[in-house]
Amino acid sequence: MPEDKKNDREVLIIGAGPAGLTAAYELSKADIPCIVVEKDDAVGGISRTVSYKSYYFDIGGHRFFTKIDRVDSLWRTLLGNDLLRRKRSSRIYYDKKFFFYPLKPLNTLHGLGLWNSFFILLSHLYAHLLPSKSEKTFEQWVCNRFGQRLYRIFFKTYTEKVWGIPCSEIRAEWAAQRIKGLSLLSILRHAILISRNGNGNKRRTIKTLIDEFDYPRLGPGMMWQKMADASKQNHTRLWLESEVEGILWSGSRVYALEVKRKGQIQTVSATDFISSMPLREAILKLKPSAPEEVCEAAGGLRYRDFIIVALIVNRQEVFPDNWIYVHDPAVKMGRIQNFKNWSPEMVPDPGKTCLGLEYFCFEGDSLWTAQDNDLIELGKRELQSLGLVNANEVEDGCVVRMPKAYPIYDSTYEHSLQVIRRYLAGLENFQVMGRNGMHRYNNQDHSMLMAMLAVENISGASHNLWTVNEEQEYCEEVKTEKTDKLALEEFVTNAFARMDKLGFATAVGSACAMLILLITLLLVFRQTEDGGATVQFIGQYLPWYTVTMEGAFIGMACIFLWGFLFGWLFAYLRNLFTALHIYLVRRKLEMITFRDFLDHF
Repeated sequence: MPEDKKNDREVLIIGAGPAGLTAAYELSKADIPCIVVEKDDAVGGISRTVSYKSYYFDIGGHRFFTKIDRVDSLWRTLLGNDLLRRKRSSRIYYDKKFFFYPLKPLNTLHGLGLWNSFFILLSHLYAHLLPSKSEKTFEQWVCNRFGQRLYRIFFKTYTEKVWGIPCSEIRAEWAAQRIKGLSLLSILRHAILISRNGNGNKRRTIKTLIDEFDYPRLGPGMMWQKMADASKQNHTRLWLESEVEGILWSGSRVYALEVKRKGQIQTVSATDFISSMPLREAILKLKPSAPEEVCEAAGGLRYRDFIIVALIVNRQEVFPDNWIYVHDPAVKMGRIQNFKNWSPEMVPDPGKTCLGLEYFCFEGDSLWTAQDNDLIELGKRELQSLGLVNANEVEDGCVVRMPKAYPIYDSTYEHSLQVIRRYLAGLENFQVMGRNGMHRYNNQDHSMLMAMLAVENISGASHNLWTVNEEQEYCEEVKTEKTDKLALEEFVTNAFARMDKLGFATAVGSACAMLILLITLLLVFRQTEDGGATVQFIGQYLPWYTVTMEGAFIGMACIFLWGFLFGWLFAYLRNLFTALHIYLVRRKLEMITFRDFLDHF
């Protein structure tokens, strides 16, 4: 953007989570002034790190893993050696036993027992042979891939703890978005292509999320604080404990925000606006109000809220995992984080351990309104009931509540989003982004990519932010040159295309007929001594064949028939075995992807 145009712009950003801070950072690099308005007293949103008596803990665990090069590069630029490589370890607690997660066959077989495992296998086979034709709900989506029995054991209880509604009410779109279906084409493309960095060197292969991940030395809050500090050095102002009371608009443009700051409401104008605040709130704070249909749609969007109870345990080691999924309906907690195993520097005393107990709730329910001391006592009792910690070993605790942590994909959310998206398309200088800003269950890297693209839109680009984490190719385009990708797609498509049985059979038959004609003509004109042996050999397969012009045409007809039959059978078998091979590869790849299914909650 020309310098004179940059100086005419000022951007207001609502929210200082990963999306809002990334947008501010990108704007600061472009010398475009901006103000970030944050309701909380700290940056990072749900990805921030809390410090309590020099103990550090996340609002849940936040791994740093991405396939988006520009996001990965930003992480490493800001954190450098503070970004640690961590080995992943996690288990599931179910039926008073611990199961490795991702599931390992022998461990799972031993824990579930031979008889139960046998019925799980039968259920899995039944799901693939006779899948549910409708895949509208999360329950149907999972059962079609795992089988009903495994779904009830390992997914139903935990999922309903997280979301607070039956799996039959959760939309399948949530799972489809969070766990991208694998196509044979995309797998082969990434397997064959060697992506390179800007210097032409082979880029380091990032291991799967299942095995390893990156993590800041003192938690993800290091990232967001560094990003905030870097942004404030260049035309960026950060307003904490400042709440947006109104979004003022006229015609097709937003022109100002009403911000409650230090007890006073002030009106702040700008040329461009980016919002990562909950989409429901953003719509309902428009002044004048949005049309009634849009307000009703916004009111229909629901959120799941989150509580973390951090307990300081007077024990050097409690369990070896980074986290444990709790699939026991007898306790309310959903997951346990062991922050010492994320980074030893999160715990100042090596003789102690800090555990984070995660509770999922709705704002205003009995868990949300419980006193902090009561929640700490609940956590101690539940840890002891699981056999992990004796209650008297817990010497201190801290409670943090996070409202609107997870957008809910219920039966009405999709219609509500469609109505809101159509309306927002008419506001030309107002962009929404991030998990809550778009009511989409994004990872932090998706939210950061949205912010980068939103800043590019302010500078004249026309990215559709809704396509991030909707179309897998949108994120992959930063890893593969378009020409290489198209060439490989053409290669793979041709290699696995179905053979035309009629066309191939006709071609084989015609080639054989031409061959017998040439052989016969050669024998007729040369009249060689070995012609009789040739005739005898060919005559075994072609009745009435003679080395004459008449015999040549009879031979052509016979050999065409044989060639046609052989070609048709070959093409049929080739298509059959190719389809079977693709099916088996797809099933194998799909199961590899689903190994870390719970990580996507």
